[in-house]
Amino acid sequence: MFIGAVALTVATTGQAVAAPAAASCPSVGHNWSGPGPFTVTEQQSGAGHTIYRPANLGGCGKHPVILWGNGTFATPSIYATLLRHWASHGFIVAAANTTQSGSGSEMLAGLDYLTAQNAKAGSVFYGKVDTSKVGASGHSQGGGGTINAGADARVDTTVPIEPGPQGVIGQLKGPMFILGGQHDTVVVPLLLVIPRYNAAGHIPAIYGELAGATHLTPTGDGGGFRGPITAWFRYFLMNDQAAYGEFFGPQCGNCGSPIWSDFRRNAKAQAL
Repeated sequence: MFIGAVALTVATTGQAVAAPAAASCPSVGHNWSGPGPFTVTEQQSGAGHTIYRPANLGGCGKHPVILWGNGTFATPSIYATLLRHWASHGFIVAAANTTQSGSGSEMLAGLDYLTAQNAKAGSVFYGKVDTSKVGASGHSQGGGGTINAGADARVDTTVPIEPGPQGVIGQLKGPMFILGGQHDTVVVPLLLVIPRYNAAGHIPAIYGELAGATHLTPTGDGGGFRGPITAWFRYFLMNDQAAYGEFFGPQCGNCGSPIWSDFRRNAKAQAL
């Protein structure tokens, strides 16, 4: 299958700037791979998306958004355990119901839907969606779609997982955590992922290559990718300061972790 305190955000110039903290979600300490504090439900948008969300919205004040893109010939159900995991941490996840997500347009349509629902009196989402805190992630072709979606100024950060060739790295507006699998023979890291990381000099970018991972590792519950991605989104979209040290500063918990066969931070990421 080809498939809070004050936090730092990044302006379109790629420079770190201070952003006021949003109403915080409950802390999970450092248990990024464990279930979050929210019971999860899912629903169809009626506009081409499966929405995974906390059953009772409002526990984070307004909830940040994650846009999801599937791999080729895959559907959200293939990744449901991972997407439900993010929802348990307080995110509203809009997963495009398409097996061809490389354009990123179906992913962005999920943000359009949630933006409209956030303003619609009587909607379960009314006043509960933080449309100023949006991330995008996807696997394989959906990873390429993530890069395309990240060219939209409304998307604050991206996590392409074993991404396809779609999208232009130079058009990304915010920080990127790009992921490869050590034993991925479909999207070979050295040929297809590391060069895209190297092209991201204009933004903070981190490359993580999961030890032992194949192209199918991100399916299901996301395997070893699940915890680090959750920490990334909790920092950049929730201002969760407990997640900062996983990636930034002199300690950088991931930098020497044995879960990675390769882990790199570019100059802008190191500056954070």
